Amino acid sequence: MVQNNGRPKLSEKGLLTPDNCVVALIDHQGQMIFGTSNFDRQGIINNTVAIAKASRVFDVPVVLSTVETKSFSGNMWPQLRAVFPGQEPIERSSMNSWDDKNFVDAIEKSGRKKIVLAGLWTETCVALPTIQAIHDGYEVYVLEDCCGDVSQLAHDNAMKRVVQAGAKPVTSLSTMLEWQRDWAHKETYDAVMDIVKTHYGAYGIGVEYAYTMVHGAPPTKFPEYVIPAALAGAHK
Repeated sequence: MVQNNGRPKLSEKGLLTPDNCVVALIDHQGQMIFGTSNFDRQGIINNTVAIAKASRVFDVPVVLSTVETKSFSGNMWPQLRAVFPGQEPIERSSMNSWDDKNFVDAIEKSGRKKIVLAGLWTETCVALPTIQAIHDGYEVYVLEDCCGDVSQLAHDNAMKRVVQAGAKPVTSLSTMLEWQRDWAHKETYDAVMDIVKTHYGAYGIGVEYAYTMVHGAPPTKFPEYVIPAALAGAHK
């Protein structure tokens, strides 16, 4: 049985599929990553961009949201905005995105009852909407490797709190593979492998090695690096 863009329909039975969930990426902004100290910051950026790309590959609806962009938090990371060039994040003043009507309306509009959620910081921007979304009948999966907090204690306590409330901790890679589910699904195979080779370190190098050394495929070609020209007026 096939569905969107010829993709096979996956069995659910408690699992995530591209058709039963919505992704929410909350407050991945400059000031918020500055204050994160429990995980490697570059790793958080890398994993968040990876799941963003995977969401595009599998046509999973994505809700982007930012808080106090101009007065405190700064813009959403340009690496993330590049994955969704035509989508404006929902701007909020509330720390808890579930207090924001526009955010909740966007989730409801997706028609999905499973939310795959990540944000900065875990103890507020993740924990608060997760607990209230579960209260309102949603099932929440927290992308832990796309989250971070001001300390390991803060992050760990937040994860304990959301798990006790009923949330399921997942990672960006596990979620993408759950959406793929079967390597015989060729419609998304190459795109998934591209994300793996670009974002997932040793796994990606292993895939490249197998492609080239075992199967005789040509080496992967990434876009040629172009040195950026100086921006007029950017340096004052």
